[in-house]
Amino acid sequence: MKYRKFGKLDWQVSVLGFGAMRLPVINNDMSKIDEPEAIRMIRYAIDNGVNYLDSAYLYHMGKSESLVGKALKDGYRDRVRVATKLPARTIEKADEFDRILNEQLERLDIGQIDFYLLHGLFRESWHKVRDMDVLAWAEKQMSRGLIGRLGFSFHDEFEVFKEIVDAYDNWVLAQVQYNFMDRDAQAGRQGVEYAAGRGIPVVVMEPLRGGLLSKEPPPSVAKLWQRSPHKLSPVEWALRWVWDQPEIAVALSGMSTMEQVVENIRLADSSAAGIITEEEFKLYDDVREAYRSLRPVQCSNCKYCMPCPNGVNIPEIFQIYDDSVMYDDSFIGRFRYSGPFGINEENRADRCEECGQCEEACPQHIPVIDWLKKVHEELKTPPAPPG
Repeated sequence: MKYRKFGKLDWQVSVLGFGAMRLPVINNDMSKIDEPEAIRMIRYAIDNGVNYLDSAYLYHMGKSESLVGKALKDGYRDRVRVATKLPARTIEKADEFDRILNEQLERLDIGQIDFYLLHGLFRESWHKVRDMDVLAWAEKQMSRGLIGRLGFSFHDEFEVFKEIVDAYDNWVLAQVQYNFMDRDAQAGRQGVEYAAGRGIPVVVMEPLRGGLLSKEPPPSVAKLWQRSPHKLSPVEWALRWVWDQPEIAVALSGMSTMEQVVENIRLADSSAAGIITEEEFKLYDDVREAYRSLRPVQCSNCKYCMPCPNGVNIPEIFQIYDDSVMYDDSFIGRFRYSGPFGINEENRADRCEECGQCEEACPQHIPVIDWLKKVHEELKTPPAPPG
């Protein structure tokens, strides 16, 4: 296993972290983790050098943390640092902070959570918990020894990321969605550099874009990869890009099978920073554009159509649909649109009243109304779990 310095801490983190959000389950029920197999996978990872374990209050319908706690018995707790998260977007009152933290400590059955993250921050959720004095509350929990250090995970634009980074001097980490397709999305490369420049280690989630980049690529993309003398798998191409950047401390992988654990550890063992050539970076650029050319709507996310007077989240809906077609994955499209954590019903495409304001504003001249009807029809049914 390879290790990297973790910001200002006197500690080296494994380049591969275990994300406990896609553990093996029974009968495709995300709330029913296959405990013996999940524990076997986590312990195998730790035995092979993984020392960063990531969970959250909401993962596996609230069952992930308890499973992690069981995996950490028999001496495994002392060999890893544990991260879990406060569900910022679901918090309604400040007195929920204590209740949730106490519940998490009980689930994990540990005395201290090493890294406690504000989960999935975007502008509104950040302002909400900030105004509830979550930072002062967290400082109190650190003084009590219940939390080791405070971090955050993030899903919004760079300016919001910068605001959050600048709001607190003692962030221990910033967790961002980052992969070769999302180089310029959300916090993006700019956010990675901004955090690293302030000594904040960057933890990458979705290096495989939720598994989409691990799939067999479409022919136009596969043909491009063949230009390289390196005959790598899609997973290798994706992880290699993330690990090439020295600012990245650890890449999390939500592994569902032992085969994935073994393969990712093998790839981590051979990882290195600064090995991708200029020619290979050009190849990644070409692959990115080849994927994007497959998008049916071709929305540029300029947001000129927003705000919609009827509350429709037009850019996000089109991004979900474009992704589902680009990666040939209708399951993920329906999950992100109409699944339990998908778009709120009041922001879905069927709320469109065809006023035409969006089409007048769209610089791409997209027939927004027609596309909204098509997207809703194709994605309105929540997906059954994959068999």
